[in-house]
Amino acid sequence: MPLEALAYPMSTDIARSINASFAPKDAPGLLEHALTQAGHIALVSSFGTESIVLLDMVAAIDRDAPVLFLETGMLFAETLAYQQDVARQLGLTNLQVVRPSPEDLKARDPFGRLHMADTDGCCDIRKVLPLERALAPFDGWITGRKRVHGGQREALDLAEVEGDRLKFNPLAHWSGDEVRAYIAEKDLPRHPLVTQGYASVGCAPCTSPTKAGEDPRAGRWRGQDKDECGIHFIDGKAVRI
Repeated sequence: MPLEALAYPMSTDIARSINASFAPKDAPGLLEHALTQAGHIALVSSFGTESIVLLDMVAAIDRDAPVLFLETGMLFAETLAYQQDVARQLGLTNLQVVRPSPEDLKARDPFGRLHMADTDGCCDIRKVLPLERALAPFDGWITGRKRVHGGQREALDLAEVEGDRLKFNPLAHWSGDEVRAYIAEKDLPRHPLVTQGYASVGCAPCTSPTKAGEDPRAGRWRGQDKDECGIHFIDGKAVRI
């Protein structure tokens, strides 16, 4: 099925067609399609250690493209400063900061300590629910997930259907070396915590540096049986958004 014939809303046939139509590492081509042919699409970015690659590619296609940034209220100060610096440097004009509902925080985490007893519950009110609300007007979204992250991400496709939305994973097949090479070639700013040993950065209370030889996401929820915040998976299944 040619891409021009694809019809939205989404179906698994559309995802299969997209996966067959793009080379595994043609991230710019897939992003061009997502932003110009797939309806109203947003890039969801954590402004983490590898986020600059997709942000740079999206800015090259359309600086007015929607970029959703989840500000959980528990991010590192370095991440908040990096987000502002990167958005300014790339000229992103449609950055939308997504925050948890004050009502949810008051009802379920009034003292900001929920992460100490229930990390899933904390992620739910600070990430999953806010993103669900923020994505309501969109037909699909773009993520920075990669197979090299391991765990539930090892079989990622370039495109997948989640509910009634299409999710694009342009860097699914990229290696860590390829990500770093792109950043170096473009002389893009690195997240300041990279030099402190953080291979992946989330909320400050639940993120630690990664040791040599560890999986890139080993520092996320260290010591717990948890490797996803719930935005992408719940018990191995796609979330409801």
